[in-house]
Amino acid sequence: MSFIDEWHRHDFGAVARRIALKTPADVRRALGRPRGSVDIEDFGALLSPAAAPFLEDMAQASHEATVERFGRTMRLFAPLYLSNACANVCTYCGFSAHNRIRRKVLSDAEILAEAAVLRNRGFDSVLLVTGETGRVGPDYLSNALRVLRRHFSGLWMEVQPLSGADYAALAGDGLSAVLVYQETYDPAAYGRYHLSGPKADIAWRLGAPDRIGGAGIKKVGLGALFGLSDWRADAWFTGLHLRHMERTHWRTRTAVSFPRLRPHEGGAVDAVPFGERELVQAACALRLLSPEAELSLSTRESEAFRNRAFRLGFTSMSAGSRTNPGGYTSAPDSLEQFEIDDGRSPAEVAAFLRSQGYEAVWKDWDSTHDGFDGRRAPAPEALAS
Repeated sequence: MSFIDEWHRHDFGAVARRIALKTPADVRRALGRPRGSVDIEDFGALLSPAAAPFLEDMAQASHEATVERFGRTMRLFAPLYLSNACANVCTYCGFSAHNRIRRKVLSDAEILAEAAVLRNRGFDSVLLVTGETGRVGPDYLSNALRVLRRHFSGLWMEVQPLSGADYAALAGDGLSAVLVYQETYDPAAYGRYHLSGPKADIAWRLGAPDRIGGAGIKKVGLGALFGLSDWRADAWFTGLHLRHMERTHWRTRTAVSFPRLRPHEGGAVDAVPFGERELVQAACALRLLSPEAELSLSTRESEAFRNRAFRLGFTSMSAGSRTNPGGYTSAPDSLEQFEIDDGRSPAEVAAFLRSQGYEAVWKDWDSTHDGFDGRRAPAPEALAS
């Protein structure tokens, strides 16, 4: 069964109502499960309003499960935005096609210049990000991967959903992981926020993780953009999607992110409330549902919050991020996709982690794991020359 089939079996509004009816007894039952045995109904209880008084217990259990599986480590990463060109009209995004902004697609030389900055900052894996348009389609992405392959141990992408054949071809060019966020699993809200362009096709996006797993990509990232609809139901569907991927594509590692709406070009969106406490509840519930999934904490969040929350189940954090093409070098003043809140450098984030007894990790795995034996990354000085 595909995830689309599974998604069709659950009405979004009914899921939200069922979560709202969970009781303290349901929460206690979920917290009493042996590690790794929380089911999807338990997960709903952990997301429910009834779980709010149990948040400290959830946080402690989430921390313990994470340290047992991942140790006291935190993988640091940064995005490399290749383009802000986009054919979609999405009301919450600075790159939306209806915004009158200068569009930019990085050349090979500009890609390498951005990469040199990230290598100098310590990163040995990189997340490539684009808008959704034919200008940055599979051919452009294949070239970008080949340009960067020998410089990084791991290459990730957060781009438009592609076909299974395209994902398989890009894996041959060195692609390690793909992040594809559903934004919201609520079909009514999805239609309100995605007015036109390829992203308006909810089914094509819902099916992307299955295509990624089927193509043999080593890791897939899931997530909702919290604030677009009922956060508890969106988190529940994210967990349902995660369980599907773990069961169906068990060779592919999984990751989940928790982005919240941030200020952007094009005006404000009426966001559904989703504060820091709710983010912690969602993350702890996901950790108790899946001890194996990697959980990511974004620079969208403040330094103060990240300094408190990082140990509550998270395994990766972005650091020193720029969300515009050329943002690290040639175009620091070009439009960002959204505003970040934690402006510390990667070195400052790593130093903070060390002060808390955690080790900063700068890559997912060695390049030999991707079959690129012998292609060791050059020194940053060589990359910039």
